Amino acid sequence: MSKAKTITDHDEIRRWAETRGGRPARVKTTAGKGGGGVLRFDFGDKDDELEEIGWDEFFEIFEENGLALLEQEETASGGKSRFSKFINR
Repeated sequence: MSKAKTITDHDEIRRWAETRGGRPARVKTTAGKGGGGVLRFDFGDKDDELEEIGWDEFFEIFEENGLALLEQEETASGGKSRFSKFINR
């Protein structure tokens, strides 16, 4: 059975995303509407719905909103998982 864990450490979050090819991003339609926008990771080919941002801006929004990352290291079959979800701390 696969397990998910919650993390708040910036270095650990960055490592998790980068080892899966993830880049820090936010949903374009949410930027500039009070707060920094809805955070996401952009994996693989660029997603037109997302705006890539730098790690510093990503973590500034992350902290301003009191978020944590719920992430999964492996799938049930043992492969590297890209499941993640931003949740309130």
